Amino acid sequence: MSEQRFTFGQQLQRALLVFLSRLPARLQRLMAEPPVNSAGDTMAPDVALLMKLGESGPDYSDLPPAEARATTERDLLLFASRVEPCAIEEEIEASEEVQLTRYSNGTPSRGLILFFHGGGFVIGSRASYTAPARMLAHGTGADVVSVEYRLAPDAPFPAAQDDAVAAWRYVVEHAADWGVDPHRIVVAGESAGGNIAAVLCQQLRGEAVQPVLQVLIQPVTDLVEHRPSQDEFASSPALSAKQVAWFVRNYLPEGTDPADTRVSPFRATSLAGLPPAIVNLAGFDPLHDDGLAYATALLEAGVPAQVDREPGLVHGYLSYTAVSPSCRKATERLVASVSSALDRTAHTATKAR
Repeated sequence: MSEQRFTFGQQLQRALLVFLSRLPARLQRLMAEPPVNSAGDTMAPDVALLMKLGESGPDYSDLPPAEARATTERDLLLFASRVEPCAIEEEIEASEEVQLTRYSNGTPSRGLILFFHGGGFVIGSRASYTAPARMLAHGTGADVVSVEYRLAPDAPFPAAQDDAVAAWRYVVEHAADWGVDPHRIVVAGESAGGNIAAVLCQQLRGEAVQPVLQVLIQPVTDLVEHRPSQDEFASSPALSAKQVAWFVRNYLPEGTDPADTRVSPFRATSLAGLPPAIVNLAGFDPLHDDGLAYATALLEAGVPAQVDREPGLVHGYLSYTAVSPSCRKATERLVASVSSALDRTAHTATKAR
């Protein structure tokens, strides 16, 4: 994938946002008073300012999916940090439908992270999630394989879930060629990608090779129950109720049962036997309660589940690392959390031998 080139106007927009994000917090508070949520959390001042600036922008859910994809792709790339490339960045065609990018800093690798980008199953790409993929590779010492799964409405449910299985089969088959133990593969994803990662773990349950860890970042876990955070943050510029409805409308074909466990992994009869989990939540996210409900259900099923909560942040903070120091630091904390989990799995494997 070639690096995105921006127009002068886009570069100016980025520079302005970066400048505003680095103003003293007291000035940011004067420009945009940070809201307080029902849990008593205060939004980070730089994020509150970014959200205020975003309120007046166009809403991609008013556009046809192809136009929305082009618009959001530009913005995602514009707002993301410029992260140093990895020593190895290779494009891989896993199948006719599934393309991958492998990020590696060379051997020996501490494992492999199979990563699924966010975007409501309709928008997003490997390219627009280059920054978090590189940050994960640099910060964990693991290879990262970022998946380009098919998007709705051209390829609606269950295409993304089928592509996830195909990507998993490919990396398991080729891990040894990359110097990676196939028993040290993590599955991770953000938002829709978190849904894909959770569903994949359920689909692989009982197989000889399973993920060593699942990292669910602000995941979509249940399209059946309506939880309080969806109402509290229904008008969030980061992810509104209107946008959620647009995603669902484009993703699910007419007549699809939202309780299907490939749509709503929370609805599985049992979560026992799934890999340990890190569930990452944001305090101002309409999906907050869905992610927390899934983490709670995992714990009740006897699955180790660590909940990492970013109280002052919004949905999709991984994509704002250039224009929000708070989002950049939170992403770094997420990377450190995954790295620590890889340490624990290595110790557990050593004791088991």
